[in-house]
Amino acid sequence: LLNSKGERFMEKYAPNMLELASRDVVSRAEQTEINEGRDVDGCVLLDLRHLGKEKIHQRLSYINEVSMDFLGIDLAEEPVPVRPGMHYQMGGIKTDVDGATIIPGLYAAGESACVSVHGGNRLGANSLLDTIVFGRRSGEAAARYSREKPHRVIPESRVSLDEDQLKEIMARVDNGDTPAKIRYEMGVTMNDYVAVFRTVGGMETARKKLRDLRDRFQRVPVQDKGRVFNTNIIFTIELGFMLDCAETIVMSALERKESRGAHFMTEYPERDDENWIKHISVRSTPDGPQLDHVPVTITQWQPEVRSY
Repeated sequence: LLNSKGERFMEKYAPNMLELASRDVVSRAEQTEINEGRDVDGCVLLDLRHLGKEKIHQRLSYINEVSMDFLGIDLAEEPVPVRPGMHYQMGGIKTDVDGATIIPGLYAAGESACVSVHGGNRLGANSLLDTIVFGRRSGEAAARYSREKPHRVIPESRVSLDEDQLKEIMARVDNGDTPAKIRYEMGVTMNDYVAVFRTVGGMETARKKLRDLRDRFQRVPVQDKGRVFNTNIIFTIELGFMLDCAETIVMSALERKESRGAHFMTEYPERDDENWIKHISVRSTPDGPQLDHVPVTITQWQPEVRSY
């Protein structure tokens, strides 16, 4: 990784592990270089030329194809611009090791679930292992539950509530807004204020912006009024859940008065094991998200200071 001066800047942030330090350390190093003006058009440079053309084209062929398709850059010939991005959810629906949630019969797996094997900082490639192991366990447990429990008819009152929601969304009048606009602004808000470096003021701003987006979401129309294979209304309904998730992330981040793994608070830059070895559990209530603290069960491996 190089900055605009051609410096291998990870020598400064992680002198032992360099670019192989944990992803949160590397991300903060990249963002610091960008914030302090040693960037190249808002990015730093990933230089793989030392690997040689043969190895890059054989071992990294897909990555090189992506670079060529989107940027016209052959990784064997020149560095590629990179910057931190959000691509994984370390929290999620609370489950046990069989994928069972607190709602009987409801199971979760994959990135939507949180067995809490990652803690505050997922290690590289552990996502695949997580999904393979707990995807199978949750599927098998759900199948056992389904075989052992009698099937019940969904109450008509529940069906009517969902039908009324769909009818209300479909009946909204065009006001110039779209679900895509709201989703885009939500993403920009989270990237600007709830990303690599977090501040109390920035996240308060994010919470206000998300509430404004929520207000717009309650009135946003759908362009497709069809009743068959309507992906537009599915996108709109899912957007509401995404706004729920975004608000939950912001409130949980504001609650945690420390820095731990991928969560870095500028006002609280140190890890606080005395007060914050705990999960933040969030429940939906009529008054909004309710936050609870749940102690972490520590067995064999004790928390240690990280050094790279």
